[in-house]
Order: sequence, then structure tokens, then C-alpha cells
Amino acid sequence: MIGNSAGRAFIGSFTSAGGRGVTAAAVDRDTGALTVLGSTDAVPDPSFLAIGPGAGSTVLYAVGESAPGVAAAFALDGDVPALLGPVRAVDGDAPTHLALAANHLVTANYTSGSITALPVLADGSLGAAASVLRHEGSGPDAGRQEAPHAHQVLADPSGNWVVSVDLGTDSVRVCALDPATGALRLHGETALRPGTGPRHLAFHPSGAFAYVLGELEPTLTVCRWDAATGRLDVLGETPVLPEHEAADDAARTYPSEVVVAPDGRFLWTANRGHDSISVLTLDESGEKAALVATVGCGGRWPRDLTLAPSGQWLYAANERSGNVSWFAVDAETGVPRHAGSVEVPAASCVVLV
Repeated sequence: MIGNSAGRAFIGSFTSAGGRGVTAAAVDRDTGALTVLGSTDAVPDPSFLAIGPGAGSTVLYAVGESAPGVAAAFALDGDVPALLGPVRAVDGDAPTHLALAANHLVTANYTSGSITALPVLADGSLGAAASVLRHEGSGPDAGRQEAPHAHQVLADPSGNWVVSVDLGTDSVRVCALDPATGALRLHGETALRPGTGPRHLAFHPSGAFAYVLGELEPTLTVCRWDAATGRLDVLGETPVLPEHEAADDAARTYPSEVVVAPDGRFLWTANRGHDSISVLTLDESGEKAALVATVGCGGRWPRDLTLAPSGQWLYAANERSGNVSWFAVDAETGVPRHAGSVEVPAASCVVLV
């Protein structure tokens, strides 16, 4: 058995595409290497995972990207996660993301274009859905933006707001979440350039800036974030691919994830289709981003990127090649160097303990 003090990773995957569900792996902190310990398919298509504190031990949370969608909690006392309490309906279809905020688990429901709050109980398990907040609107891409498509939800660094990123409406919504009742209330909405299809957002370590990654265009939108007022303002855009490569219609790119270094010097994006990781530098304030390099992702269709808390290792979940690759990050340049990979069929995300 691997103790909770040891390095561990948990990998989500699509069971409908041959994935094993939630896979547990040991992490060698010296080499970044992952060693698979086992897996559970207790939840269908657990495409995204999150780690949260439980009663005396760590708890893993997962969405089931199904219709109807579900969310579940897992105890991590053994090598393989074990269900903790019942699997809960999220009252929405195809949840793609989840986050912990104000004593609740919040899910982003892609097909339904909504977010759902479920209470986290004293033992870390989930209660029944407390509230659902539905998005409204559409975008210019008739094939992808015919309706709202909530793709990510997360708590802002202050813990006072819940932010949801909607690919279908080219916007980011800021919501208030009542910790006592789980009621979600729309506070404000920021419009991004039409057709960019925002997918995921990451905050600067200072909490003063947010970076929104487009899926329908390989673009990073830099925004100013004011936690006191819950206001997000667009400052500008930066490409995440070289111009001649971004314009290649034969190999259209669908960026998937954005992560920021703990010291705020670098930012990385995963680029599906281009099958690469982009490296961007951030200026001292965090207001300016500049593309400096792209490297191969170590597989095909990188759906997720995760940075080790040390900032030394970067992990890519490559869905179509069925593997998770790890990279050593150069401390001076931020450029990742491929160091190894492990087979994980239909891999969709990686979280580290």
C-alpha cells in the first residue's frame, strides 16, 4: 500500500473509449515517473478529477461525462480509489469539469450549458444537488456554439467567487455561491471575442490576472481580475502557436488546457491537433504574455496539462495515443523536455497529491 504521504497521481479516462476509469499511480518525485497501481471504473467516463480534503484523509472527486451526468467522491486510503458515499446526479448532461468552493463541489455541464452545486458532507462524500444555474446565449460557430456549453468551473484565488467558462457563448461568468444553501447567483459576465470558444482559465499567482484559453482559436485572452468586486476585464490576446502554424487549416488546432508556473514567470498550453505544448513567458506583473516555444506533447491529442507543485515536472494526458507523458521543466527558460510516459488508454486528465 502507498501511504498518503507518498507522491501519487490520479488519471481520469473515457471508459466509453476503452479507458480504465480512474487510474492511480505512484509518483517518483526525483524523476517525475509514474507507476500505475490500479484503477476503478465505478463511474462512467470520469473525464475530470479534483482533490479535496476529507475527514482526516484526502478525497478525490470525479465527474462522469455522461447523459445524465454524475459526480462522485472517492476515498484514497488504499492504492486504488474506493467510492465514498453514493454517486450523485448533477441534474445536467456531460459534466466536463469540477471544482471545490464554499463547502460545495461545483460541476460544469457542457451539453446542458449549466453549472451545478453539490454539498460536500462532513466525511467528504457528496449530497444531492443543491442548485443549478443555467447559462444563456450562443456564438457564431453554428456547429459548436449553437447554445451555451459550460466547459470549466473554478473558485477564484480569494475563494469569494465561482468562475465558469462557456465555450458556446464566448464568455466567462462570475457567480456567488452561498456556502449554507448551495444557491448559485450570477454576479457578472465578461464577453470575449466572438468565435474564440473559451475553454479553460487559469489565474496568475498574484490573483490579479486571469488567462483564458480559446478552443476554437489558438488564442490566449489576458484579463485583469478584481476579487474585491468580482470583475473580469479583457486586456488583450496573445497567440499560442506561431502564426503560420495556427493558420494551417489541414491541421486545425483545438487548445485544451492552460497552467501557470507557481512563480508566475511561465504559462503553458496543451494544443490538440498540433499535438504540442506551448511555452509563454509572463512579464513581472503578469499582464503581458509572449509565445517563446512549442514542443511535442509526447503523444496525440493532449487533453490536459498538470504541473507538479514544485514546478519541476509537467504532465500531459494524451487522449488519442492513450498515454500520460511527463516533462522536466527548464527552470531558466520554462521549456519542457520529454522524460517518459506511461500507458493509460483514453487518458483525459491528471491530478497530483
